[in-house]
Amino acid sequence: MMDDVLISLRKISKSYKSENGIVKVIDDITMDIKKEFLVILGPSGCGKSTLLRIIAGVESYSGGEIYYASGRVPKIGFVFQFPSLLPWMTVIDNVSLPLKNMGLGKDEAKETAKRYLSLVGLSGFEELYPYELSGGMRQRVNLARALAIQPEILLMDEPFSNLDPLTAESLRAEVLDIWLSGITPLKAIVMITHSVDEAIFLADRIVILTPRPSKIAKELKVNLPRPRNRRSAEFEQLEDLVYSYVS
Repeated sequence: MMDDVLISLRKISKSYKSENGIVKVIDDITMDIKKEFLVILGPSGCGKSTLLRIIAGVESYSGGEIYYASGRVPKIGFVFQFPSLLPWMTVIDNVSLPLKNMGLGKDEAKETAKRYLSLVGLSGFEELYPYELSGGMRQRVNLARALAIQPEILLMDEPFSNLDPLTAESLRAEVLDIWLSGITPLKAIVMITHSVDEAIFLADRIVILTPRPSKIAKELKVNLPRPRNRRSAEFEQLEDLVYSYVS
């Protein structure tokens, strides 16, 4: 339904100059971002992160148009591949910082930060510094900071790829629980990955990109019920189908 469309990308391309001439990264991508958990899947180096930054409005594009349903760039939270925390600030100060930059008072910013730290399982860790946290905990702080600004759209750039498998699985489940619970103002999550399993486990819809220069190879709806069973025949069949487009 058109009412579900938040952002429309039409014939988006991205090129840059190098010593060897013009390099095309993205070529003629047309897609909609709807009220859903969207996963953009593609091989390493295909331009996924570039596309995500274009969606966020922080990177220019060479051709095409982007349309916003609200007539403006929506409020966007961003979870990076590596936790981008300020090492000289405590956990709560890292999460409070963007709230203060938005104009919230010190006390209100800290209360909001505490609420979102609790949401990601970090109550009691507010006064620690990033170096005192595990990789998974640092990424939880990153997630809390992105959610605390109460974005309409959450963009995630391979957020679990540098975590150990058990921690990554735990965080996937937490992100999915937050999304499905409806306790935040989120209207959409857009995540990029090169993991087929991760894409099927999380997504309502998967957009599969080709190697660079990126085009859309296929869009697939994931109609499997949640919680999803990776060992089910339906999951494995969809996995085989996705692999047929990424191979």
